[in-house]
Amino acid sequence: MKKYIYIYTLCVTVLFSTFSYAQQTPASKQSQAISIVGATAHIGNGQVIENAVIVFENGKITRIGAAGTTATSGKVIDAKGKHVYPGFIAPNSTLGLVEVDAVRATRDQNETGSFNPHVRSLIAYNTESKVVESCRPNGILVAQITPRGGRVSGTSSVVQLDAWNWEDAAVKADDGIHMNWPNNFTFGRWWLGEPRGMRPNKNYPKQVEEIQNVFNDAQGYLNGSRSPKNLPYEAMAGLTNGTQKLFVHVDTEKGILDAIEFGKKNNVQIVIVGGYQAHKIATILRQNKVPVLLHRTHSVPEMDDEDYDMSYKKAKILSDAGVLVGLENSGQMERMNTRNLPFLAGTVAAHGLDKEKALQLITSNTAKILGIDARLGTLETGKDATLFISEGDALDMRGNILTHAFIEGRELSLETHQTKLWKRYMKKYNGK
Repeated sequence: MKKYIYIYTLCVTVLFSTFSYAQQTPASKQSQAISIVGATAHIGNGQVIENAVIVFENGKITRIGAAGTTATSGKVIDAKGKHVYPGFIAPNSTLGLVEVDAVRATRDQNETGSFNPHVRSLIAYNTESKVVESCRPNGILVAQITPRGGRVSGTSSVVQLDAWNWEDAAVKADDGIHMNWPNNFTFGRWWLGEPRGMRPNKNYPKQVEEIQNVFNDAQGYLNGSRSPKNLPYEAMAGLTNGTQKLFVHVDTEKGILDAIEFGKKNNVQIVIVGGYQAHKIATILRQNKVPVLLHRTHSVPEMDDEDYDMSYKKAKILSDAGVLVGLENSGQMERMNTRNLPFLAGTVAAHGLDKEKALQLITSNTAKILGIDARLGTLETGKDATLFISEGDALDMRGNILTHAFIEGRELSLETHQTKLWKRYMKKYNGK
């Protein structure tokens, strides 16, 4: 018996020691004006200011312009030869919702059931996640925390990545509801004797009809007495009054077209998430003013007849067609891969899109899509001083070396669990 108690105690100790390294204490509120001088400022809207001066105070940018025309204030940071960027924004992310995939108790990205618009990802967000912490040294300072699973996964929120708790972290609470659109194709279940390969989904019309029926019922409830109280329908009120967007996760051409028609029919603002075949209907997306959060750029083609570099070119095709495009990085190991978001933009730039326009895909464009562009996404007077200084080109992993980072004017620590390990083992293998 003592043996089993010992083993149990050891397992619990190991489990809790795994999570004993909390993130750095969140930075203190900005106490004095700060001026960044001499850097190349990438505004985030396509403009660049060489030898810039950026001044911020009380968490807001107060002045920005070229040296010689803009006065400095307070503490001066000499950034000559470096680059300043607005904080990068990671949409459709499960940062802070999962810590260790193999440990069930740390996975909080989905709920049981298929219809969960009332599930709020914000209250499950773990501000002390080591995964969240690891994104900041690459310039990712803001994220849209998004649930997964079911037909309607739940409600996302936008957070900044340096906070004591989820209340402090919230930039825009409950910004939108996420729906997984039915796939109009399916794969044969060979274990049931069905032919292998892709084929039309015969249940697709019925599945779309079920979604419409739910929206009809919700609309009837919201326009009625609302008694007895129905929490899922209550959570959908923001879609009907225009305060929330419906983020539709869909990849196929027909699915995207049907989602657009669904949005028009129900007078709901929609955003396409994923949009693998969105480039095929770019004109329709532009005409209907439907933005796209484009699937992971670093992915291989899914169709045999596609160009090998199609994933790299889609953002340019959509942007050239006038579609508002942002980049997202969901998929396998998405939390760890979130840190690579700037390099997705770099890949897009390497395949034809202007570098500053590529930057917009992870700054101002995404801010507009998420409805936070009044505060974030560009380096402009009156906006939050959420920005960073990089030694070189932040869209290139060789140049993305941060020296300073600020969220709402608060200077962050760029130390992480990983940088500590790097320093530890660099000493070991250097023999020091």
